[in-house]
Amino acid sequence: MYAMATNAENAKATRDLLARAHSPQAVEIIYTEKIQHRKLHLRATSPPPSELNSRAARRRKRQAEKDKKKQKPAPLSAREKRRLGLHDIPREGQKYEIYEPLNKLWHGYINEVLGSDVYTGGPNTAAKLASAEFHGAIVKVVRSRCPGRVGIKGVVVRDRKHVLEIVTRKQGVKMVPKEGTTFRVEVQVPSKPTEGTSTESATKLPEATSDDKKPHQGNVFVFDLLGDQLMVRSADRATRKFKAHFQKEL
Repeated sequence: MYAMATNAENAKATRDLLARAHSPQAVEIIYTEKIQHRKLHLRATSPPPSELNSRAARRRKRQAEKDKKKQKPAPLSAREKRRLGLHDIPREGQKYEIYEPLNKLWHGYINEVLGSDVYTGGPNTAAKLASAEFHGAIVKVVRSRCPGRVGIKGVVVRDRKHVLEIVTRKQGVKMVPKEGTTFRVEVQVPSKPTEGTSTESATKLPEATSDDKKPHQGNVFVFDLLGDQLMVRSADRATRKFKAHFQKEL
């Protein structure tokens, strides 16, 4: 009964719409021939929403994997580097003898940087030393707020912003704060060339120093580094401009 009533209501509504544009005779003809017995062609049944959602999820997952392969790996943060211990020196590597060849390379580097200023000193030498690299240099603590640090001597293996990591001959790696500390560095320099002296013999460095055997004072250029002025990363210090100013703690 309900279906029959619905069909009758639909037929009446269709005729009313046709009557707005056609005459009553034309309405009956159009409804009978073109609408009443016309078949309604439906589209094929669509898949259920659950299948559509799972298919879309699989497509998104495959696309995300492709995009991830194309991307470059992100660099490690400072915290991740510390956690992995990338900059830590292993215990078997904390030996003074391992870094002696590095000190020889540093002597050649610092002599090349200073040039002829190594014989005269002065503001030009100070400006060059302020931006020089000290990885591999043998430094000695001659002044510090902590008396227990005075006398520490060894090869610089890491120049950090606030501390120097020094490999000593007998005590392994020592971490010395730069603040309030004065470091002394000795540079072996070739004898100053004179007339009649060959370039090869003049530029030859003296033998490496040790605690028992030291070269003549004329072959050594000694200078002090103020740790308060070195509280910058070595990479940033190389690009800074040297400025002389008063130090109240001296």
